[in-house]
Amino acid sequence: MRPLTRRQLIRLAFWGSITAGGTYTGLVEHRIVRTNHYRIPVPNLPAAFEGFRIVHLTDIHYGLLVSKNFVKHIVRRANEAGGDIIVCTGDYVHKRNTDEELDVVWPLLSELKAPLGVYAVLGNHDHWASTERSIYWLEQTGFNLCRTCKRLEKEGEYLWLAGAGDLWEDPQRLDNIIGDIPEEDCRIVLAHNPDTADSHYTSCVDLMISGHTHGGQVVLPFIGAPVLPVVNKTYSSGLKQSPKGESVFISRGLGWAIAPVRFNCLPEIAVLELVRG
Repeated sequence: MRPLTRRQLIRLAFWGSITAGGTYTGLVEHRIVRTNHYRIPVPNLPAAFEGFRIVHLTDIHYGLLVSKNFVKHIVRRANEAGGDIIVCTGDYVHKRNTDEELDVVWPLLSELKAPLGVYAVLGNHDHWASTERSIYWLEQTGFNLCRTCKRLEKEGEYLWLAGAGDLWEDPQRLDNIIGDIPEEDCRIVLAHNPDTADSHYTSCVDLMISGHTHGGQVVLPFIGAPVLPVVNKTYSSGLKQSPKGESVFISRGLGWAIAPVRFNCLPEIAVLELVRG
């Protein structure tokens, strides 16, 4: 057997790196789930809620390449994360026009448990699958926060949770949802799409919690995420500030869309610890 030339070695190394990179992005990274902890300053946070912990799940996209076992694993991890509440911000399934995926994933999600409750809204994929069936499961689980508010109480102080409609498939003006909350009370809004923070409303939002972007799924060094399905391209992942000056937290999510790849953008369960800003 003849020894390889330098050019052949370089060519083999090049295609080997391409193959390894493709294997990693397509088969490895999207299965490595981190539990990431964030300290989130909230200016209007009541003293009794200092250190309040919110476990955030989003964009599971159960279906192709996201298995039942993966969802069970996520549910177990979320339950063990030590949250006061668990919040879910949509896109629980991947396929369009399907009751089947919804009827599989929601019994698994119904096992989510937290001391002060579990709260969920819908994303665009849930409406594309079946709005009627998605709402049915929100009601069955008791997690439904869509287009409504819930007041939490600790030591005589209040924190309000509110659920927005999906910006693409169920747009709702936030003023109609949170407008009756007392002005002095703290408001946290669950909205699948972070562009909701740039929609037209006049009520105050102390913190918006979103998903939808998947952090871009592919994040290139020095460039960032080339693809983000939002108008406001600053809304990639992590804690951002809206043009109104309000805080928006965006999780990288757990599943995939467009292509089953992730690079430099590990899936996450986000644990938000609220502190007075």
